Amino acid sequence: MRTWKNTWRNGSAWNRHNHRMAIDPSVKEMTPEQRERWAWGFVVVLGLLALAWGVQTYAPHLFRTTAPKVDQTIQGKLQDGDIIFQTSRSNQSRAIQLATGSSYSHCGLLFHAGPTFKKWFVVEAVQPVKCTPLAQWIQKGEGDHYVVKRLMDPLDSVERIALRMAAEQFIGTDYDLYFGWSDERIYCSELVWKAYKQATGLQVGDLQPLGKFDISVPAVAQKLKERYGEDIPLHEPVISPAAIFESPLLESVIAQ
Repeated sequence: MRTWKNTWRNGSAWNRHNHRMAIDPSVKEMTPEQRERWAWGFVVVLGLLALAWGVQTYAPHLFRTTAPKVDQTIQGKLQDGDIIFQTSRSNQSRAIQLATGSSYSHCGLLFHAGPTFKKWFVVEAVQPVKCTPLAQWIQKGEGDHYVVKRLMDPLDSVERIALRMAAEQFIGTDYDLYFGWSDERIYCSELVWKAYKQATGLQVGDLQPLGKFDISVPAVAQKLKERYGEDIPLHEPVISPAAIFESPLLESVIAQ
């Protein structure tokens, strides 16, 4: 049986004598080894040109040249335990906004790192719960927009330490896609609410049964069906970012 390799060599698959490309005379005079090196060099040059074009075309859309800077004046206004809100770009953000009637779909707790108060991070419930540098956290939100809120009756130093400990105990905990009320998994507003409750006894925002949210909106109904099937726990208590944002115990201190 004639193999493809033999057919190629015999020229029946592609007659290089009848379909010869115009080749520079200097290339024709090369030995087979020189031609091979020339061909590989040509391929490498084409590859580099394609890479350069790709970087120039797509890099601005994939990466930011600089992380958003947090103004020193703004950092000077922050206090440990402040609650920060944003419109997340996660795939469930739109459903949360529609269900709660609020543009804010994600929140976390602000704490400083070190004695100089120049570095701030956000304890947030993602997968898993972690501490995210403030500038990086801001970058994840829509339009770098965020709002910082604080208790109208500010925390004292003891309460700030207690709140930090209450929040950091959840670091490493898995994110709760099902919005359950146990501590085995946790979602963003649940972390904020439970940390404040444990540290201060305050309920920052009102709990609502899942069924009280606007779950008839198609995008919301679809998300619930994906996660629960037909057995949606309508009576499960839920705390939303919107409920914390609207808490009468809080006041806005920064809006960017």
